[in-house]
Amino acid sequence: MYIGVDLGSRTVKMAVWDGERLVEHRIEPSGFEPHRQAEKMIADYRAKVVVATGYGRHLAAEHFADAVITEIKAHARGISHEFPGCATIVDVGGQDSKVISLDAAGRVSNFQMNDKCAAGTGRFLEIMAASLAYTLEEFGRAALTADQEVQINSMCTVFAESEVISMKNRGIAREEIARAVHSSVADRLAGMLARIGHGDPVAFSGGVARNPCMVELLEKRLGARVLVPELPDITGALGAALHGTGM
Repeated sequence: MYIGVDLGSRTVKMAVWDGERLVEHRIEPSGFEPHRQAEKMIADYRAKVVVATGYGRHLAAEHFADAVITEIKAHARGISHEFPGCATIVDVGGQDSKVISLDAAGRVSNFQMNDKCAAGTGRFLEIMAASLAYTLEEFGRAALTADQEVQINSMCTVFAESEVISMKNRGIAREEIARAVHSSVADRLAGMLARIGHGDPVAFSGGVARNPCMVELLEKRLGARVLVPELPDITGALGAALHGTGM
């Protein structure tokens, strides 16, 4: 067994690869000590190699991992397995967002990362959803039902939340505000993609890829179909496990 563990800011993801296919995966909250959570998750498996990625990868290497791989390379490996020939990846996680260009062999040729601000991340969407009294699962579906769209001018989480509150107090329908929030994130991601010069096809990884409105808005802005893996949350963990097969 080859195990990949993605120790993220919000969750720990595990992927177990038996040499031919994905046989198990798990997602658990990171908690205060994500490496301890990861150790519990892999405890029942006899792994040939454990490869860690994500924010906590170096701490994992100190305690149990045989090797580490950057999130950029892990997502590139995972998406290249899911969608051979993919040229570009959008990865939106809890605390950062990344856009990655791949060459014909699936290697990273360029990337851009937003990790200094919550804007354009899963955390931003989570805060905005709570402000509008939606669960995350409801948020994207509600945004798709909006008849028209208002505009949010600020991408700072604090100021954007203030704008949302102001819109609510002006009587603007919450699904229209939800659509505006999603549009602001899609605009930011499209801008990042433009700066690295994206190619087709584009794949969407990370937990936010489960949001149907984000997928639709990205497709509209890019003028291309956006591919979403069946399990977008574990793309990094899968890539780490696949990396382990070459060790």
